[in-house]
Amino acid sequence: MKLINKSMLTVVISLSTASVYYAQQVQDTVSKSRDIEEVVLTGVADIAKDRKTPVAVSTIKEAQIVEKLGNQEFPEILNTTPSVYATKGGGGFGDSKINIRGFAQENIAVMVNGMPVNDMENGRVFWSNWAGLSDVTSSMQVQRGLGSSKLAIASVGGTINILTRAADKKQGGVVSLTVGNDDYFKTLFAYNTGKSSKGWSSSFLMSRAAGSTFARGTEFEGYNYYFALGYNKPGSKHDFQFTITGAPQAHNQRSTYAPISNYIFYNSDKDGTPDTRYNPDYGYLNGSEFSLRRNYYHKPVMSINWDWNISSKSKLNTVAYASFGRGAGTGNVGTSNGKSINYNPTQRSFVTSEGILDMDAIYASNAASTADKGILIRNASINSHNWYGIISSFNHKITDNLNFSVGIDGRYYYGYHYQVVSDLLGGTSYRDSANRNLYAPNNNNVFSPGYNYVSNTSKAEPNWNPFGGKIDPIENRIGYNNDGEVLWYGGFGQLEYSNDKLSAFVSGAISNQAFQRIDNFIVDGRSLLNGSVAGYATSNTNPTIIQATPTNPALNTKTGFKNLIGFNVKGGANYNINEHHNVFANIGYYEKQPFLNAVYPNNKNFLNPNLTNEKIFGVEAGYGFRSGIFNANVNLYRTSWKDRFQRRSNITVTYNDPNTGAPVTTNTAYANISGITEIHQGVEVDVTANVHKMLSLTGMLSMGDWYYDGNATGDLFTETNDPIPLGNNTSGTTVYLDNVKVGSSAQFTAGAGFTFKPTDWFTFDGMYRGVRNLYANVNPLNFLNEAAGQKGALELPTFGLVDLGVTFKIKLNNPKQFFTVRGNVYNLFDKVYIAESNTNIHANLTEQEYTAINGSNTGYAAYQAAGNYNGISQQNQVYFGFGRTWAATLSFNF
Repeated sequence: MKLINKSMLTVVISLSTASVYYAQQVQDTVSKSRDIEEVVLTGVADIAKDRKTPVAVSTIKEAQIVEKLGNQEFPEILNTTPSVYATKGGGGFGDSKINIRGFAQENIAVMVNGMPVNDMENGRVFWSNWAGLSDVTSSMQVQRGLGSSKLAIASVGGTINILTRAADKKQGGVVSLTVGNDDYFKTLFAYNTGKSSKGWSSSFLMSRAAGSTFARGTEFEGYNYYFALGYNKPGSKHDFQFTITGAPQAHNQRSTYAPISNYIFYNSDKDGTPDTRYNPDYGYLNGSEFSLRRNYYHKPVMSINWDWNISSKSKLNTVAYASFGRGAGTGNVGTSNGKSINYNPTQRSFVTSEGILDMDAIYASNAASTADKGILIRNASINSHNWYGIISSFNHKITDNLNFSVGIDGRYYYGYHYQVVSDLLGGTSYRDSANRNLYAPNNNNVFSPGYNYVSNTSKAEPNWNPFGGKIDPIENRIGYNNDGEVLWYGGFGQLEYSNDKLSAFVSGAISNQAFQRIDNFIVDGRSLLNGSVAGYATSNTNPTIIQATPTNPALNTKTGFKNLIGFNVKGGANYNINEHHNVFANIGYYEKQPFLNAVYPNNKNFLNPNLTNEKIFGVEAGYGFRSGIFNANVNLYRTSWKDRFQRRSNITVTYNDPNTGAPVTTNTAYANISGITEIHQGVEVDVTANVHKMLSLTGMLSMGDWYYDGNATGDLFTETNDPIPLGNNTSGTTVYLDNVKVGSSAQFTAGAGFTFKPTDWFTFDGMYRGVRNLYANVNPLNFLNEAAGQKGALELPTFGLVDLGVTFKIKLNNPKQFFTVRGNVYNLFDKVYIAESNTNIHANLTEQEYTAINGSNTGYAAYQAAGNYNGISQQNQVYFGFGRTWAATLSFNF
């Protein structure tokens, strides 16, 4: 697969005529500096300092990233830190997820050099958009809990500060080549000019990665470019740095949570074990891999940092940034000659005997059909945006011990959300009826469908234009077509006291977020909340004119902006008892504005009448011990989260089509769950020991107790926003979550590792990580009555993984030049484990228990026939973790 042609690559490299931000050297340059600020771009970033900042923090340094990441996902490098559970998600390139203290990444603040990364509409982080970030990261710091950031950001679970090196690092470069399992192949070149006598410095990096992941049908190709230009005139008080980075990529995915029974049934070994590589989302078209689930994106980010040392007591740090993201994720929609995709082994449709898609059969069926009869297509759900922001922080040293900071945080975001045809799969055109503006009254004055026949397709490859490029015309859009607009402006302040023994701070931030939703497919002022259109007859036999009512109001194309004010206030103190012992505590309260999909729920231009801020209260205490041989940290925490709104995606459900009454199965439904209260509390321990100059040891332990406090309310919808009944209700169904364990993240993790370095040219290291008390994702389909709630969340089997690595360093005569060979093996013993479950179907239920939980005994026979695997029902829809994988890197530093 070709992502870009050679001429484009030549242009990109030619335009980046200088150097590199990243002189990647295997030695740990961060650890050689007294402060992290001396080697990275910090600017407006809030960096926690050991024995000073009163927060729970872990820092992953450059050497660990370079040596241990290999072909893993970037967030997985944090799995060795307490209360972190990072997985590969479905297993596609860049589809990883990370949870901290049981909170998903939507509620973890991810910052790059102080710039926020979380999507402004929904808080999500798409790591595939940042796949090249590991190449330029000098240090990554995880602050668990509310953290030390002064901004009003969504740091419910924690803050991940990703820090890249400054452009004025010393001159040097690196060329590297990495190979791995399943044809993984990565090349990288980086160079840094160093700082000239006139104060100029520049950096350049370019890399390419391609291949497949452990799961089948996951071919990918991704690039990363980075350019930095710095200017700091000798003797000047001003330091300027411009950076631009992007990672255009396209990758096939494994998005479907398949039943365990399918992993086992479609295992070619037929030995009763699951095929953990199984992927139902791909097949072969004319002999080549073809996936209905493909992600392609390019999110370039450019920024200008200005640091002004006004005086010995005052400084101003400012960053202005912009991002223009373009891309989509694909899926399938429609039926071909009345047939849809069915993976059930006894009812297969467009699925081969191996359990993968029969793309040639779909192609032939579509070719024999018409748009009016129906075809099955691959669609693309566009999620593009333009994003601009500025953060400025003024710091003044009032006395030798007292500092004051104040600043502003302003952002503007415009998101484009619509679907287009990605591939007609043998058809000539696709008929869509989503745009209500194409409808017209019939002879009986009934508002009747008007169809949009679309024959244009959109190639599933990223656009390399760093300024975004075009948006598809409305005549090519299908399914849905809405825009989201977010205005954010806020301010923050902090007062900090510090001496040799005591450091303390109090800070506060306030922000106003204004949300507007724009729906281009509704009839302005006439479309009603229930989907009908005012001013027309009720039906062909009922001439009563449909009219708006207080409970079924008319909707406008533009909602207008809804302003919501949020704030946080927090404080903490650290006390150094002596050179070995320190204690700290912090406390904070945060009123967080809900995301756009909670302001206008169910993807409609209707303001949530029960809109309220989400309320987070956190308290934490910790103890630290430092010595030349042994270091340890112990933290206790409790966080309560009230009035939470959560959206759960990729839910598989069978329902009756409202038009035909025929049963329909979809794996792309989503649920909106509101009124959630969660309690997260626990203890964390991490230790390091330098037992010998050749041997160092690490260890960590985290024990959490995370659960829902009270019930919630849920609604279920198709991908195109049509309601699906939950139980006997079409809306507002009670979801019985009281005392149910929070899922998606392991509540108990433990790890132990070693590094053995007998010489300066050889290193051998290993890590064991154990996972327990891992529960399934909350799924409203599984908690529709009290019996289901009392049964609780499904606990997944315990597992432990071992990773090993070895490094050889070959020195040359010039001390700046050396070769490094690094090899990593992940999951050394090829452990089979379930990393995530999207359902909560308990094993060994009696018929009475099954009936109480599900409302009837319908399906009990199938439940019994499915059987169990490793103590859980085979009907559960899961992602298995990767088996044994490996990576090897050869690099040359100069």
